[in-house]
Amino acid sequence: MAPAVDESPENAKRRQILDGARKVFLAQGFDGASMGEIAKVAGVSKGTLYVYFDSKESLFTALTTEEKRSLAEVLFKLDPGDPDVRGVLRALGLSYLRRMGKPEHISSIRMVMGAAEKFPHLGQAFYEAGPCQGLARLSAYFDSQVAAGRLSMEDSGVAAQHFLDLCVSGMLRRLLFSVGEPPTEAEIQRNVENALRVFFAAYGPQDRPSDPSASPRLRAL
Repeated sequence: MAPAVDESPENAKRRQILDGARKVFLAQGFDGASMGEIAKVAGVSKGTLYVYFDSKESLFTALTTEEKRSLAEVLFKLDPGDPDVRGVLRALGLSYLRRMGKPEHISSIRMVMGAAEKFPHLGQAFYEAGPCQGLARLSAYFDSQVAAGRLSMEDSGVAAQHFLDLCVSGMLRRLLFSVGEPPTEAEIQRNVENALRVFFAAYGPQDRPSDPSASPRLRAL
Protein backbone atom coordinates (compact mmCIF):
# COMPACT_ATOMS: atom_id res chain seq x y z
CA MET A 1 0.00 0.00 0.00
CA ALA A 2 1.78 3.17 -1.22
CA PRO A 3 2.18 6.05 1.22
CA ALA A 4 0.04 9.12 0.64
CA VAL A 5 1.47 12.58 0.12
CA ASP A 6 1.70 14.51 3.44
CA GLU A 7 0.45 11.44 5.31
CA SER A 8 -0.27 12.04 8.99
CA PRO A 9 1.66 10.03 11.62
CA GLU A 10 -1.56 8.20 12.54
CA ASN A 11 -2.25 7.19 8.94
CA ALA A 12 1.38 6.19 8.42
CA LYS A 13 1.24 3.93 11.48
CA ARG A 14 -2.04 2.43 10.30
CA ARG A 15 -0.54 1.74 6.89
CA GLN A 16 2.51 0.17 8.56
CA ILE A 17 0.20 -2.19 10.46
CA LEU A 18 -1.77 -3.09 7.33
CA ASP A 19 1.45 -3.81 5.42
CA GLY A 20 2.57 -6.17 8.17
CA ALA A 21 -0.85 -7.79 8.38
CA ARG A 22 -0.86 -8.45 4.65
CA LYS A 23 2.41 -10.38 4.91
CA VAL A 24 1.19 -12.48 7.82
CA PHE A 25 -2.25 -13.23 6.40
CA LEU A 26 -0.83 -14.25 3.02
CA ALA A 27 1.79 -16.47 4.65
CA GLN A 28 -0.37 -18.09 7.34
CA GLY A 29 -3.97 -17.56 6.28
CA PHE A 30 -6.66 -16.00 8.43
CA ASP A 31 -6.90 -18.82 10.98
CA GLY A 32 -3.14 -19.23 11.31
CA ALA A 33 -2.41 -15.54 11.79
CA SER A 34 -2.21 -14.06 15.28
CA MET A 35 -2.28 -10.48 16.46
CA GLY A 36 1.05 -11.08 18.17
CA GLU A 37 2.72 -12.18 14.94
CA ILE A 38 1.14 -9.29 13.04
CA ALA A 39 2.46 -6.81 15.60
CA LYS A 40 5.93 -8.34 15.34
CA VAL A 41 6.05 -8.25 11.54
CA ALA A 42 4.57 -4.73 11.46
CA GLY A 43 7.16 -3.52 13.95
CA VAL A 44 4.68 -2.26 16.54
CA SER A 45 3.68 -3.31 20.04
CA LYS A 46 0.50 -5.32 20.62
CA GLY A 47 -0.82 -2.36 22.58
CA THR A 48 -0.36 -0.08 19.58
CA LEU A 49 -1.93 -2.67 17.30
CA TYR A 50 -5.06 -2.84 19.46
CA VAL A 51 -5.35 0.95 19.49
CA TYR A 52 -5.91 0.81 15.74
CA PHE A 53 -7.73 -2.53 15.42
CA ASP A 54 -9.66 -4.18 18.24
CA SER A 55 -9.63 -7.67 16.71
CA LYS A 56 -8.09 -9.81 14.02
CA GLU A 57 -11.43 -9.73 12.18
CA SER A 58 -11.54 -5.93 12.05
CA LEU A 59 -7.94 -5.80 10.86
CA PHE A 60 -8.60 -8.39 8.15
CA THR A 61 -11.73 -6.54 7.03
CA ALA A 62 -9.90 -3.22 6.81
CA LEU A 63 -7.02 -4.74 4.87
CA THR A 64 -9.13 -6.54 2.28
CA THR A 65 -11.81 -3.90 1.77
CA GLU A 66 -9.48 -0.92 1.52
CA GLU A 67 -7.17 -2.64 -0.94
CA LYS A 68 -10.03 -3.90 -3.13
CA ARG A 69 -11.81 -0.55 -3.10
CA SER A 70 -8.61 1.22 -4.12
CA LEU A 71 -7.98 -1.35 -6.85
CA ALA A 72 -11.50 -0.96 -8.24
CA GLU A 73 -11.10 2.81 -8.37
CA VAL A 74 -7.90 2.46 -10.41
CA LEU A 75 -8.89 -0.41 -12.71
CA PHE A 76 -12.35 0.89 -13.53
CA LYS A 77 -11.45 4.51 -14.18
CA LEU A 78 -13.07 4.56 -17.62
CA ASP A 79 -13.44 7.58 -19.90
CA PRO A 80 -17.07 7.82 -21.09
CA GLY A 81 -16.12 10.49 -23.63
CA ASP A 82 -13.67 8.28 -25.53
CA PRO A 83 -15.43 7.08 -28.72
CA ASP A 84 -13.14 4.03 -28.96
CA VAL A 85 -15.19 1.72 -26.73
CA ARG A 86 -13.32 -1.34 -27.92
CA GLY A 87 -10.02 0.29 -27.00
CA VAL A 88 -11.29 1.30 -23.56
CA LEU A 89 -12.53 -2.23 -22.86
CA ARG A 90 -9.36 -3.79 -24.24
CA ALA A 91 -7.26 -1.73 -21.82
CA LEU A 92 -9.59 -2.64 -18.95
CA GLY A 93 -9.54 -6.33 -19.82
CA LEU A 94 -5.75 -6.46 -20.01
CA SER A 95 -5.28 -4.62 -16.71
CA TYR A 96 -7.96 -6.74 -15.06
CA LEU A 97 -6.45 -10.05 -16.15
CA ARG A 98 -2.90 -9.02 -15.33
CA ARG A 99 -4.04 -8.22 -11.82
CA MET A 100 -6.26 -11.27 -11.43
CA GLY A 101 -3.46 -13.58 -12.55
CA LYS A 102 -0.95 -12.42 -9.94
CA PRO A 103 -0.18 -15.17 -7.39
CA GLU A 104 -0.69 -12.79 -4.46
CA HIS A 105 -4.14 -11.84 -5.74
CA ILE A 106 -5.15 -15.48 -6.10
CA SER A 107 -3.85 -16.11 -2.58
CA SER A 108 -5.94 -13.25 -1.22
CA ILE A 109 -9.09 -14.65 -2.84
CA ARG A 110 -8.42 -18.09 -1.35
CA MET A 111 -7.77 -16.50 2.03
CA VAL A 112 -11.07 -14.59 2.01
CA MET A 113 -13.00 -17.65 0.85
CA GLY A 114 -11.53 -19.66 3.71
CA ALA A 115 -12.31 -17.01 6.31
CA ALA A 116 -15.83 -16.38 4.96
CA GLU A 117 -17.01 -19.83 6.03
CA LYS A 118 -16.53 -18.90 9.68
CA PHE A 119 -17.12 -15.15 9.32
CA PRO A 120 -19.58 -14.52 6.45
CA HIS A 121 -19.43 -10.76 6.95
CA LEU A 122 -15.76 -10.81 5.89
CA GLY A 123 -16.66 -12.33 2.55
CA GLN A 124 -19.49 -9.86 2.08
CA ALA A 125 -17.24 -6.90 2.88
CA PHE A 126 -14.62 -8.14 0.41
CA TYR A 127 -17.22 -8.67 -2.31
CA GLU A 128 -18.86 -5.28 -1.83
CA ALA A 129 -15.55 -3.40 -1.77
CA GLY A 130 -14.02 -5.13 -4.79
CA PRO A 131 -16.23 -6.96 -7.30
CA CYS A 132 -19.36 -4.91 -6.60
CA GLN A 133 -17.50 -1.62 -6.93
CA GLY A 134 -15.94 -2.69 -10.21
CA LEU A 135 -19.23 -3.94 -11.64
CA ALA A 136 -21.02 -0.73 -10.63
CA ARG A 137 -18.40 1.43 -12.33
CA LEU A 138 -18.42 -0.69 -15.49
CA SER A 139 -22.22 -0.72 -15.55
CA ALA A 140 -22.30 3.09 -15.31
CA TYR A 141 -19.79 3.29 -18.16
CA PHE A 142 -21.97 1.02 -20.30
CA ASP A 143 -25.01 3.20 -19.57
CA SER A 144 -23.11 6.20 -20.90
CA GLN A 145 -22.11 4.32 -24.05
CA VAL A 146 -25.68 3.17 -24.69
CA ALA A 147 -26.80 6.80 -24.40
CA ALA A 148 -24.10 7.78 -26.90
CA GLY A 149 -25.23 5.07 -29.33
CA ARG A 150 -21.98 3.13 -29.09
CA LEU A 151 -23.42 0.04 -27.39
CA SER A 152 -26.81 -1.65 -27.31
CA MET A 153 -28.05 -3.50 -24.21
CA GLU A 154 -31.05 -3.74 -21.93
CA ASP A 155 -29.26 -4.42 -18.65
CA SER A 156 -25.86 -2.81 -18.19
CA GLY A 157 -25.28 -4.70 -14.93
CA VAL A 158 -25.65 -8.05 -16.66
CA ALA A 159 -23.46 -6.86 -19.54
CA ALA A 160 -20.74 -5.78 -17.09
CA GLN A 161 -20.76 -9.22 -15.50
CA HIS A 162 -20.65 -10.84 -18.94
CA PHE A 163 -17.60 -8.85 -20.02
CA LEU A 164 -15.54 -9.58 -16.92
CA ASP A 165 -16.52 -13.25 -16.93
CA LEU A 166 -15.55 -13.52 -20.60
CA CYS A 167 -12.14 -12.00 -19.82
CA VAL A 168 -11.33 -14.54 -17.09
CA SER A 169 -13.00 -17.43 -18.91
CA GLY A 170 -11.27 -20.68 -17.97
CA MET A 171 -8.40 -18.86 -16.25
CA LEU A 172 -9.56 -17.94 -12.75
CA ARG A 173 -10.85 -21.39 -11.78
CA ARG A 174 -7.59 -22.97 -12.93
CA LEU A 175 -5.53 -20.58 -10.85
CA LEU A 176 -7.71 -20.95 -7.76
CA PHE A 177 -7.06 -24.70 -7.84
CA SER A 178 -3.31 -24.19 -8.44
CA VAL A 179 -3.47 -25.82 -11.86
CA GLY A 180 -0.64 -24.66 -14.12
CA GLU A 181 1.34 -21.45 -14.10
CA PRO A 182 0.12 -17.84 -14.02
CA PRO A 183 -1.05 -16.73 -17.48
CA THR A 184 1.50 -15.41 -19.93
CA GLU A 185 1.04 -12.05 -21.60
CA ALA A 186 0.10 -13.84 -24.83
CA GLU A 187 -2.60 -15.84 -23.02
CA ILE A 188 -3.95 -12.70 -21.39
CA GLN A 189 -4.14 -10.88 -24.72
CA ARG A 190 -5.82 -13.86 -26.39
CA ASN A 191 -8.45 -14.10 -23.64
CA VAL A 192 -9.23 -10.40 -23.89
CA GLU A 193 -9.51 -10.40 -27.69
CA ASN A 194 -11.84 -13.40 -27.54
CA ALA A 195 -13.90 -11.61 -24.89
CA LEU A 196 -14.15 -8.50 -27.05
CA ARG A 197 -15.34 -10.45 -30.09
CA VAL A 198 -18.10 -12.19 -28.15
CA PHE A 199 -19.07 -9.05 -26.23
CA PHE A 200 -19.44 -6.83 -29.30
CA ALA A 201 -21.31 -9.55 -31.17
CA ALA A 202 -23.89 -9.39 -28.38
CA TYR A 203 -23.78 -5.73 -27.34
CA GLY A 204 -22.33 -3.77 -30.25
CA PRO A 205 -24.39 -0.94 -31.77
CA GLN A 206 -27.12 -2.35 -33.98
CA ASP A 207 -26.99 0.32 -36.67
CA ARG A 208 -23.31 -0.01 -37.61
CA PRO A 209 -20.33 -2.37 -37.11
CA SER A 210 -18.32 -1.65 -33.98
CA ASP A 211 -15.00 -2.67 -35.51
CA PRO A 212 -14.23 -2.11 -39.22
CA SER A 213 -11.60 -4.86 -39.08
CA ALA A 214 -14.09 -7.46 -37.85
CA SER A 215 -14.79 -10.38 -40.17
CA PRO A 216 -17.83 -10.16 -42.51
CA ARG A 217 -19.51 -12.91 -40.53
CA LEU A 218 -19.16 -10.99 -37.25
CA ARG A 219 -20.25 -7.73 -38.91
CA ALA A 220 -23.40 -9.47 -40.03
CA LEU A 221 -24.36 -10.48 -36.48
